[in-house]
Amino acid sequence: MTFNDIFKSNFLENVASVTILDMVLALVLAFMVGVFIFLVYKKTFKGVMYSGSFGVTLIALTMITTLVILAVTSNIVLSLGMVGALSIVRFRTAIKEPLDIAFLFWSIAAGIVLAAGLIPLAVFGSVVIGIVLIVFTSKNSYDNPFIMVIKLNSPAVESEVDTLLKHAVKNSSIKSKTVTNHLVELNYDVRLKNNDTSFVNTLAQRDGVDDVILVSYNGEYAG
Repeated sequence: MTFNDIFKSNFLENVASVTILDMVLALVLAFMVGVFIFLVYKKTFKGVMYSGSFGVTLIALTMITTLVILAVTSNIVLSLGMVGALSIVRFRTAIKEPLDIAFLFWSIAAGIVLAAGLIPLAVFGSVVIGIVLIVFTSKNSYDNPFIMVIKLNSPAVESEVDTLLKHAVKNSSIKSKTVTNHLVELNYDVRLKNNDTSFVNTLAQRDGVDDVILVSYNGEYAG
């Protein structure tokens, strides 16, 4: 192989396969759409602890996907190699919020559509998805669940506490009961009336009640 043969390789021929204008336009649009996705994520976040790094990841993921798809669409051989390379990548970060998965797929889909040149579809689709997420996450279609732990030093007041609790909350159901040396611990799943927690003070002042704890939860975590 001579020196001239090296410069005739397919590697150098692919340099001009994507123009500078296409690259700049695609990455700028990907950045703008990624920022929009980030703002929607920040607006609709309902978890315990907000992660700013995840929001930045959504922007970067949109731009990275656009970059990869631009390379794939410019060379059919490269697309086959890219599929093989990406197939060995494994991500083991746990996603605790189901809605976060939607944002990840949204970022990837927006990057793919932008790199394919379907700019109106990417922009219009992102706006519609953002509006839908904001509308549906801003409305609570369910009552916030709470766990109530009541510790009694006298089993005789158990029925009285249970009756008082049922009148104070919208709905309650006992989940567990523990009895140890005349001490009773009751765990209830409750739904509040208008987020009123004054009944907790009333229960704590009753004779025979040691402690009353009210904790909100959403299925997997407390907070």
